[in-house]
Amino acid sequence: MKNLKKQRRIQVIAVAAVALVVATALIGYAMRDGINYFRSPSQVAEAPPDPSEVFRIGGLVEEGSLLRGQGETVRFAVTDGGATVQVAYTGVLPDLFEENQGMVGTGRYVNGVFEASEILAKHDETYMPKEVVDALKAQGVYQEPET
Repeated sequence: MKNLKKQRRIQVIAVAAVALVVATALIGYAMRDGINYFRSPSQVAEAPPDPSEVFRIGGLVEEGSLLRGQGETVRFAVTDGGATVQVAYTGVLPDLFEENQGMVGTGRYVNGVFEASEILAKHDETYMPKEVVDALKAQGVYQEPET
Protein backbone atom coordinates (compact mmCIF):
# COMPACT_ATOMS: atom_id res chain seq x y z
CA MET A 1 0.00 0.00 0.00
CA LYS A 2 2.82 2.40 0.88
CA ASN A 3 4.63 1.65 -2.36
CA LEU A 4 1.48 2.36 -4.35
CA LYS A 5 1.10 5.83 -2.73
CA LYS A 6 4.75 6.59 -3.32
CA GLN A 7 4.55 5.46 -6.95
CA ARG A 8 1.37 7.50 -7.54
CA ARG A 9 3.02 10.61 -6.02
CA ILE A 10 6.06 10.22 -8.31
CA GLN A 11 3.78 9.83 -11.33
CA VAL A 12 1.86 13.03 -10.45
CA ILE A 13 5.11 14.98 -10.00
CA ALA A 14 6.47 13.67 -13.32
CA VAL A 15 3.26 14.57 -15.19
CA ALA A 16 3.27 18.06 -13.60
CA ALA A 17 6.92 18.60 -14.61
CA VAL A 18 6.22 17.53 -18.20
CA ALA A 19 3.14 19.80 -18.32
CA LEU A 20 5.24 22.72 -17.04
CA VAL A 21 7.91 22.16 -19.70
CA VAL A 22 5.29 21.88 -22.47
CA ALA A 23 3.50 25.05 -21.27
CA THR A 24 6.79 26.99 -21.17
CA ALA A 25 7.70 25.80 -24.67
CA LEU A 26 4.27 26.82 -26.04
CA ILE A 27 4.51 30.28 -24.47
CA GLY A 28 7.98 30.79 -25.90
CA TYR A 29 6.84 29.63 -29.34
CA ALA A 30 3.84 31.97 -29.27
CA MET A 31 5.95 34.98 -28.26
CA ARG A 32 8.82 34.48 -30.71
CA ASP A 33 7.45 37.04 -33.20
CA GLY A 34 6.35 39.49 -30.51
CA ILE A 35 9.79 40.14 -29.07
CA ASN A 36 11.66 42.98 -30.77
CA TYR A 37 15.10 43.88 -29.48
CA PHE A 38 16.20 47.51 -29.27
CA ARG A 39 19.38 48.68 -31.00
CA SER A 40 20.93 52.12 -31.18
CA PRO A 41 22.30 53.42 -34.50
CA SER A 42 25.85 52.79 -33.21
CA GLN A 43 25.03 49.14 -32.51
CA VAL A 44 23.51 48.74 -35.98
CA ALA A 45 26.57 50.32 -37.61
CA GLU A 46 28.99 48.10 -35.65
CA ALA A 47 27.14 44.82 -36.21
CA PRO A 48 24.41 45.01 -38.87
CA PRO A 49 21.59 42.58 -38.07
CA ASP A 50 20.31 39.95 -40.48
CA PRO A 51 17.76 41.35 -43.01
CA SER A 52 15.11 38.94 -41.72
CA GLU A 53 15.40 40.14 -38.10
CA VAL A 54 12.75 42.58 -36.88
CA PHE A 55 14.07 44.99 -34.24
CA ARG A 56 13.56 48.49 -32.87
CA ILE A 57 15.90 51.41 -33.45
CA GLY A 58 15.79 54.73 -31.70
CA GLY A 59 17.54 58.06 -31.49
CA LEU A 60 17.17 61.61 -32.70
CA VAL A 61 15.95 62.46 -36.19
CA GLU A 62 18.95 64.14 -37.78
CA GLU A 63 18.42 67.78 -38.75
CA GLY A 64 18.10 68.34 -42.50
CA SER A 65 17.62 64.65 -43.26
CA LEU A 66 13.82 64.51 -43.55
CA LEU A 67 12.87 63.94 -47.22
CA ARG A 68 9.30 63.43 -48.30
CA GLY A 69 9.00 61.56 -51.61
CA GLN A 70 6.37 61.67 -54.32
CA GLY A 71 4.34 58.92 -52.67
CA GLU A 72 3.88 58.06 -49.03
CA THR A 73 7.52 57.03 -48.53
CA VAL A 74 9.46 59.26 -46.17
CA ARG A 75 13.24 59.05 -45.78
CA PHE A 76 15.27 60.42 -42.90
CA ALA A 77 18.30 59.62 -40.78
CA VAL A 78 18.31 58.67 -37.11
CA THR A 79 21.41 59.26 -34.99
CA ASP A 80 22.62 58.72 -31.46
CA GLY A 81 25.60 61.02 -31.85
CA GLY A 82 27.99 58.19 -32.67
CA ALA A 83 26.48 56.78 -35.85
CA THR A 84 23.70 57.54 -38.29
CA VAL A 85 21.29 55.08 -39.91
CA GLN A 86 19.14 55.88 -42.94
CA VAL A 87 15.43 55.09 -42.46
CA ALA A 88 12.67 54.59 -45.04
CA TYR A 89 9.05 54.56 -43.90
CA THR A 90 5.92 54.19 -45.99
CA GLY A 91 2.87 55.52 -44.22
CA VAL A 92 1.66 58.47 -42.23
CA LEU A 93 4.10 59.81 -39.67
CA PRO A 94 2.88 60.74 -36.17
CA ASP A 95 1.84 64.38 -35.77
CA LEU A 96 4.68 65.12 -33.33
CA PHE A 97 7.38 63.63 -35.57
CA GLU A 98 10.02 66.23 -36.51
CA GLU A 99 13.75 66.80 -36.83
CA ASN A 100 15.94 66.89 -33.70
CA GLN A 101 13.31 64.94 -31.75
CA GLY A 102 13.34 61.44 -30.30
CA MET A 103 11.81 58.56 -32.21
CA VAL A 104 11.62 54.76 -32.10
CA GLY A 105 11.00 52.67 -35.21
CA THR A 106 10.25 48.98 -35.69
CA GLY A 107 11.38 47.21 -38.85
CA ARG A 108 14.25 45.50 -40.69
CA TYR A 109 17.73 46.60 -41.76
CA VAL A 110 18.04 45.79 -45.48
CA ASN A 111 20.93 46.90 -47.76
CA GLY A 112 22.08 49.65 -45.39
CA VAL A 113 18.60 51.15 -44.88
CA PHE A 114 16.27 50.56 -41.95
CA GLU A 115 12.88 49.79 -43.52
CA ALA A 116 10.43 50.81 -40.82
CA SER A 117 6.98 49.31 -40.48
CA GLU A 118 6.08 51.50 -37.50
CA ILE A 119 7.33 54.88 -36.25
CA LEU A 120 6.70 56.24 -32.77
CA ALA A 121 7.45 59.83 -31.78
CA LYS A 122 7.55 61.61 -28.47
CA HIS A 123 4.14 62.36 -27.00
CA ASP A 124 4.96 65.51 -25.03
CA GLU A 125 7.78 67.98 -24.52
CA THR A 126 9.85 65.82 -22.15
CA TYR A 127 9.16 62.23 -23.24
CA MET A 128 11.89 60.12 -24.77
CA PRO A 129 11.92 56.30 -24.64
CA LYS A 130 14.22 54.88 -21.96
CA GLU A 131 16.27 52.94 -24.52
CA VAL A 132 16.91 56.11 -26.53
CA VAL A 133 17.94 58.05 -23.40
CA ASP A 134 20.34 55.25 -22.43
CA ALA A 135 21.87 55.15 -25.93
CA LEU A 136 22.28 58.94 -26.03
CA LYS A 137 23.83 58.95 -22.54
CA ALA A 138 26.30 56.26 -23.63
CA GLN A 139 27.34 58.49 -26.55
CA GLY A 140 27.60 61.54 -24.25
CA VAL A 141 25.09 63.67 -26.19
CA TYR A 142 22.03 63.43 -23.92
CA GLN A 143 20.75 66.70 -22.46
CA GLU A 144 18.31 66.78 -19.56
CA PRO A 145 14.98 68.37 -20.56
CA GLU A 146 14.24 71.80 -19.13
CA THR A 147 11.44 71.80 -16.58
